[in-house]
Amino acid sequence: MNSRVLTGITTTGTPHLGNYVGAIRPAIVASRSRDVDAFLFLADYHALVKCDEPARVARSRLEIAATWLACGLDPQRVTFYRQSDIPEIPELTWLLTCVAPKGLMNRAHAYKAAVDANSESGGDPDAGINMGLYCYPVLMSADILLFNAQKVPVGRDQVQHIEMARDIGQRFNHVYADAWRRATGRDAAPFALPEAAIEENVATLPGLDGRKMSKSYDNTVPLFEGGSKAMREAIARIVTDSKAPGEPKDAEGSSLYAIYRAFASEPRAIAYREALSQGLGWGEAKQQLADLIDGELGEARERYAQLMARPDDIEGILRAGAAKARVIATPFLHDLRETVGLGALAAPTKNHGAKKAADKRARLATFRDAQGFRFRLFAADGEELVLSRAFDNPQALGECTRALLAAGDPAIETIGDTQYALLDGAERVASSPAHADRGARDAAMQKLRAALQSLRS
Repeated sequence: MNSRVLTGITTTGTPHLGNYVGAIRPAIVASRSRDVDAFLFLADYHALVKCDEPARVARSRLEIAATWLACGLDPQRVTFYRQSDIPEIPELTWLLTCVAPKGLMNRAHAYKAAVDANSESGGDPDAGINMGLYCYPVLMSADILLFNAQKVPVGRDQVQHIEMARDIGQRFNHVYADAWRRATGRDAAPFALPEAAIEENVATLPGLDGRKMSKSYDNTVPLFEGGSKAMREAIARIVTDSKAPGEPKDAEGSSLYAIYRAFASEPRAIAYREALSQGLGWGEAKQQLADLIDGELGEARERYAQLMARPDDIEGILRAGAAKARVIATPFLHDLRETVGLGALAAPTKNHGAKKAADKRARLATFRDAQGFRFRLFAADGEELVLSRAFDNPQALGECTRALLAAGDPAIETIGDTQYALLDGAERVASSPAHADRGARDAAMQKLRAALQSLRS
């Protein structure tokens, strides 16, 4: 079974070389694995927590989307979307907020750091702290739990947020355990509990001044913006010692060598280190580094320029990604609404609102799992009648369900004494759970026919 991995990228800045080496490149490589079901999203709601400049957020969304696509992200292989295109995320955020303990929020590192900084300066402990910062962990929990991600790649500074997502998801599972079973007929808890995939081996590049490359330090080398010229100008400003050409240089203590090693093969990196120890001049060393980076990123930079010139194409890719994501999010949120008591109202009855058996209807739920896009058909009493095979895309799934509902008497094939399959032509498109015996199987087949008929009416 594939592992579902989810990664968010906050849209508050322009991608730089450190972002590429530390996050973009490894995530794209991982997304190509056959056993990974990758979800990557632009975390533009999160951007509003720390940025109140609309133009900057809008520009960053475009630049970051273009960067990932130019670097080789395949939107057909992964689910690539904007957070703000998934209305189920803020709705789930509220459902989770209502079970999240305030004490848990008080312990969040970012909030505590802001309070401590205010207290040390002698001001109001909550000065300048908005509810977005305070509730940030709940929104991040919704990002993860809505898609039941199993692994979330993070640095060590983000591990607490994954632990909080686990705590909040577990709390919801406990509070609504019985209600979930009544609403869905399923025993498994609604939320899988995610694990942090700590990126111990991801390279951290030094910036122009030797500190970690970061927008916060204003010491970055641009990835694509400004073209090769801007990249080379930034590399030329990397701080080095004052040793002249011909003097041996300490490669291990050099920012140039650290960056070079992140792009070069091991033999080439060894040769570069040897050249420095034998007196290669800093100017020539910087030129070789820029040439190496251009060799890896030159074609991607051209694709980036083309994408930036066609924002409508990027918009289409992101909207398609959102539609793909909502195949999972929409039916899941429907079940969660039913669970917490926000489902459709029952027709009034003599026993003060209890549903009459005749008012209950069968239900078709679509979702996505590690194998692909599927549907489940439930009887009016909540019994699961069939689970479909995996389809490659939501369009194929939709065509299948429409064909089944448009047909007359369904074609059903028995499988041994305890199971049956729903056919579309000669193809098995869905199969039943195993029943206790032939009688239970035949009764479920009658329910299946009634369920399909009720959905057609």
